[in-house]
Amino acid sequence: MRRALPDIHVLKEGILAGDIALLSRAITLVESTNPQHQVLAAQLIDEILPYSGKSLRIGITGVPGVGKSTFIESFGMHLIAEGRKLAVLAIDPSSNISKGSILGDKTRMEQLSVHPHAYIRPSSASGSLGGVTYKTRETTLLCEAAGFDTIIVETVGVGQSETEVSQITDFFLLLMLAGAGDELQGIKRGIMEMADGMVITKADGDNIHKAKAARSEYARALHFMPPNASGWIPEVKICSSYENAGIAEVAAMIDKFHHHQVSNGHFEQKRSNQNLFAFRQLLNEGLFRRLLAQHGVQDHIHQLEARVLNHTLSPYTAVHQVLQHLSLG
Repeated sequence: MRRALPDIHVLKEGILAGDIALLSRAITLVESTNPQHQVLAAQLIDEILPYSGKSLRIGITGVPGVGKSTFIESFGMHLIAEGRKLAVLAIDPSSNISKGSILGDKTRMEQLSVHPHAYIRPSSASGSLGGVTYKTRETTLLCEAAGFDTIIVETVGVGQSETEVSQITDFFLLLMLAGAGDELQGIKRGIMEMADGMVITKADGDNIHKAKAARSEYARALHFMPPNASGWIPEVKICSSYENAGIAEVAAMIDKFHHHQVSNGHFEQKRSNQNLFAFRQLLNEGLFRRLLAQHGVQDHIHQLEARVLNHTLSPYTAVHQVLQHLSLG
């Protein structure tokens, strides 16, 4: 028997009341690819929009092995101790077999996963460009409406999703390792340019001297980066998540950034630009889906792809033929 469609009014009231079960159900609705669910999800987002936008959104990235989950656990517990409510949107690497989320982050964040003032939502990166899920921004809005004043978006850290994360968060934090070679770091200049702050992790034991040296090196490197439009100068901190050392300094850096952005008007300006970015991104994806849904288009594209693969047609000409087929070129 077909299941009844979700009641938008019930979901809205539950979210505003802080009902975690209904919040999770609403996020599942937003992430659904069912056309009926997508219509309801859009209605729900419109309903809760006036109650959203009041959180601080923090993007966190770094290569595998830098200790993102351990850092977020320690950092998150510090924020909660300060009286904040935290939602962590962890974009998990996806299983190549099931295409589902491995969901490892929730098991690694043992304290946060059971704390009443924290909410962890693992989402699969499968099918999403760069590792940021298609509906991460909408999920952020739902969490804000549910009363979470701090949202952390953790990426898979593969070096492709950072631009997308910077377009849906207020502060972009880059985690780095000390004493690691360029191959292990995998950090490109462009990613450093996007960072609002950097943290050298695992600064404990014999590694603390390397961490301090790395902090000086990265601080010098940031000095040669193009200046931030708001006048903010990215800072570099060191921390040990296991010893909870330096965590308070990281939180203070982010608060300092937030105050700086709000006071000069760049905070609201960035949020407005992000809304425009979201509109254009969703419009492009919507138009592409509508294009593929037209009769005969997918078959025509598959035929052209085969010719591109066997080198009998150039990609440029293939695209031109698709546009001609649609009377757009």
